[in-house]
Amino acid sequence: MSIIGWILFGLIVGVVAKLIMPGPDPGGMIVTILLGIVGALIGGFIGRMLGWYGEGDPVGFIMAVIGAIVVLFGYRKISSTSQGRA
Repeated sequence: MSIIGWILFGLIVGVVAKLIMPGPDPGGMIVTILLGIVGALIGGFIGRMLGWYGEGDPVGFIMAVIGAIVVLFGYRKISSTSQGRA
């Protein structure tokens, strides 16, 4: 998949992750979608690296969503911790 394809795929995954994990995000919708792109790339890479699925398998979408949710969750925790110290 090309870089543009990964970005579009990550954009969709970021929106899905935001719908699954509603609530206020410290960075707003744009940052949430960017985190979704990062999570999709990380989740997709890990899934393929471990041999759970191949390039283009539909299950890759699920792993990308899980990766995006994990990244979004981590961002919320880090952001809330740093705001508490201020």
